Amino acid sequence: MAFQTKHALIALAGLSLAASVTGCKPKSAGTAAATDAASKVYVAPGKYDEFYNFASGGFSGQMAVYGLPSGRLLRVIPVFSVDPEKGWGYSEETKPMLNTSHGFVPWDDLHHPDLSQTNGEVDGRWIFANGNNTPRIARIDLKTFRTTEIIEIPNSAGNHSSAFVTPNTEYVVAGTRFSVPMDNDNGDVPISSYKKNFKGSISFLSVDKNTGNMKIAFQIRTPGIDYDLAHAGKGPSDGWFFFSTYNTEKANTLLEVNASQRDKDFIMAINWKLAEQYMQQGKGVKEAVKYAHNTYDEKTHSATSKMETEVTVLDGNLPGLLYFIPCPKSPHGCDVDPTGQYIVGSGKLAALIPVFSFQKIQDAIKNKAFEGEYDGIPVIKYEAALHGEVQKPGLGPLHTEFDERGNAYTSMFVSSEIVKWRLSDLKILDRVPTYYSIGHLHIPGGDSRKPIGKYMIAYNKITKDRYLPTGPELSQSAQLFDISGDKMKLLLDYPTIGEPHYAQSILADKVSPNSVKFFKIDDSQHPYKSAGEGATKVVREGNKVHVYATAIRSHFAPDNIEGIKMGDEVYFHVTNLEQDWDIPHGFAIKGANTAELLIMPGETATLKWTPEKVGIYPFYCTDFCSALHQEMQGYIRVSPAGSNVPLKWGTNKVDSNATQSNSTTASR
Repeated sequence: MAFQTKHALIALAGLSLAASVTGCKPKSAGTAAATDAASKVYVAPGKYDEFYNFASGGFSGQMAVYGLPSGRLLRVIPVFSVDPEKGWGYSEETKPMLNTSHGFVPWDDLHHPDLSQTNGEVDGRWIFANGNNTPRIARIDLKTFRTTEIIEIPNSAGNHSSAFVTPNTEYVVAGTRFSVPMDNDNGDVPISSYKKNFKGSISFLSVDKNTGNMKIAFQIRTPGIDYDLAHAGKGPSDGWFFFSTYNTEKANTLLEVNASQRDKDFIMAINWKLAEQYMQQGKGVKEAVKYAHNTYDEKTHSATSKMETEVTVLDGNLPGLLYFIPCPKSPHGCDVDPTGQYIVGSGKLAALIPVFSFQKIQDAIKNKAFEGEYDGIPVIKYEAALHGEVQKPGLGPLHTEFDERGNAYTSMFVSSEIVKWRLSDLKILDRVPTYYSIGHLHIPGGDSRKPIGKYMIAYNKITKDRYLPTGPELSQSAQLFDISGDKMKLLLDYPTIGEPHYAQSILADKVSPNSVKFFKIDDSQHPYKSAGEGATKVVREGNKVHVYATAIRSHFAPDNIEGIKMGDEVYFHVTNLEQDWDIPHGFAIKGANTAELLIMPGETATLKWTPEKVGIYPFYCTDFCSALHQEMQGYIRVSPAGSNVPLKWGTNKVDSNATQSNSTTASR
């Protein structure tokens, strides 16, 4: 009977989804926005948006920056994927950022950005992001909008349940989506031995309060189930972390059926302050692992990759460290309200939303109000932890965020809507349709101690009827709502890079005043920088040739190079001499099988090039920089291996008598 009921639920969900996206276009679709919506999202030419919005790029492996309320795309930040526009992962300086224990991995699946916080409020210093596929955590510096650190997560698989910060950014926390045999175990085991050999892992990465540098402080070994979204406690619940979990059946095949047998899965509560005490008491066990830790240094404009070989692991069965709270099956969201008093679970197959009380959880622990254990972890009685249930909110609750007025907003995937309800009495106040199949939603500061309940953004999975068709795949979608009043009002649809999963927003004035405009050439410690055109040169070291070059409006120095031979590896170290805001220069060579360089003012970047045949190769600036941008070009002559063509170079003139030790570099 349970099996039939479960399949009926799945069928209902499928029918509801099909109806929402394949039926007639909703009557309100063209008029859903209020008549004054355009004025509310209009940002006049030359004016700035009120908020930065940082949205995940999902399977693109990037992060996108939009302005709110305009929805204008401001920048795409390369994180885990190579980006030819910016040379990310192609320049010699950035290649180490994509190193892993598996080698160079130029892609990942970025889902959950999270801004750094101070006293529970977003502070605009850094934003962290997860690599879901090859488990990684990245840190982006919001002074430069560049990825400055990526650390791989060992003992993990499918790093979906991250990156989530504690209220003072003491830690970035990451959970494994898939339980697997641990790295130091024999991984060659039957998949059918899941219940015996597969384990979970939660990683706590400490963050230096001044530099932001991360390191894996400790991991907690957990039962072999699947882990999903999480949030840190705040206020009275500060020092705790809450994870949604699923597949408590420990199934290893056809999870849509076999991981939905139980009526309830769990919210897992972690007492991370107690974990710190256990670490101080030496309760952690050191394990041999292998993972990459990559950092980018703005002093040298270069990245380094270090392979780490050890982590410290705490046993999740240590007393008081972990507790399970029953939650309707297959929960996705696990969200903590701004006061830190309430934890909201979202069972995807449930027709209600449970809200748990942190104080009741503490009372239940004190009074041992347990219904038993799961893998040795105490299971708190559902009713003992429950504040109450939101009844009949909609179909497919996923994720909840909050405003500063005591209200909660939950996305409903199956019924394609957002439901607004009140935390105090759990009463539904409003609902609004989304187009279609919303996943996450976001309110600026909506997962922090201090939300700004002015806007809400829906990140939708399907966009039928909303945009001009673009072949089999339509644009990814976001929708902006005004939530400042009693009723939610749709203001704007805007496309996003794929796939928008979750996002963070912050008032622009917390970030923009700190934005770096250019790098001072005198401060650069890049080993191959050229401080001026007089410092340019070409140096041969065996079959390696180093070209110390400069770029300035509107020429390169040198712009004629001869004496390169087949079999040479040529390293173009190009320094952008500009000391002005927003004057990058590009550098590209005909036929190079990498990408361009995009060099910021005052920065040095390196392109490695191995010519494949004899000939003359043009190079040029790829980023429009002046009226004479087209004239910003040069030539490289490649001769046969063993030829006696001397190494010579220059700008404006080439000294035919130049040698390796006696060459000229003359400016126009």
